[in-house]
Amino acid sequence: MKNTALITGASGGIGMELAKEFAKHKHDLVLIARNELKLNQLAEQLRQQFKAEVMVIIKDLSQKGAAAFIFNQLKSADIQIDYLVNNAGFGDFEMFIDADWNKLEEMMNLNMVTLTQFCKLFLPGMKERKGGKIMNVASTAAFQPGPTMAVYYATKAFVLHFSEAIYDELKPYNITVTALCPGPTESGFQEKADLHNSKLIKGKKLESSAEVAAYGYKAMMKGKAVAVHGLVNKLMVESIRFTPRNLVVKIVRNMQNETR
Repeated sequence: MKNTALITGASGGIGMELAKEFAKHKHDLVLIARNELKLNQLAEQLRQQFKAEVMVIIKDLSQKGAAAFIFNQLKSADIQIDYLVNNAGFGDFEMFIDADWNKLEEMMNLNMVTLTQFCKLFLPGMKERKGGKIMNVASTAAFQPGPTMAVYYATKAFVLHFSEAIYDELKPYNITVTALCPGPTESGFQEKADLHNSKLIKGKKLESSAEVAAYGYKAMMKGKAVAVHGLVNKLMVESIRFTPRNLVVKIVRNMQNETR
C-alpha cells in the first residue's frame, strides 16, 4: 500500500466522504468501523471507482485496547500510515444526571482515549520518517459548554485543545495536526445522539458530509491547525470570545432545547 490514510468511523457520514476524498486523490486506505456490511460496500466502491487499495478492519473503537490492537495488526502486515484521520465519535442528547453511564464511558473512550492512543502509537513512525499528517475531527461544540450534551461537548473541547498543543510540539518533525470543527452536519450523528428534536437541528438545512469532508481534506493537506467549516460557524466561534461565559451557556441550552 502507498501513501496510505487510516480513517476511523468510515462506514458513514463524514468518515465515508473523507474516504472518498482520499481515494479520489490517489491514496490507499485502511478503513475502520463496526458496520461490516457498509464498510465492505464502501471499500468495493472505492476499489472500482478510484482503483484504490483498501484494507477493511471491523472493530469497536470504544473498547479498551482497540487502538493498540489495530496498530499491531498493521505493523504485522508492514503497512505504513502516512495520514491518520480520527473521525469516529458519537454524542448523547440527555441531561447528565439522567444519562446512562455505560454510554457516557463508551463516548469518552471513543472520542478521547482511542483518538489519543492512535496519535501516540503512529506518531513515532511519522517522526522517524520526518513527515506525516493527522486530522482529529472535533466540532464547533469544542468552543463552549453544552448543556443537555455536557460530556460530548467536553470530549470535543479535549480533541481541539489536544490537537492544537501537539501541533505546536510536532513542528520540528514536519508533522501537522488539523482539528476539523464542523457544525451540525447531515451525517447520521443526529439519529445516534437522539438529537433530531433539538431546536439546533429540527427544520434546519444542514451542511452535507461531502462538503465538510472536501473542506477538511484541503485543510489537512495545507497543514491548517484549526479548520472551522462554514462562514456562520466561523462567525459563531469568533463571537464566543467576546460573550460572557454565563450567557454562552444559556444560549447553547436554548438552542438545544427540544421543540414543542
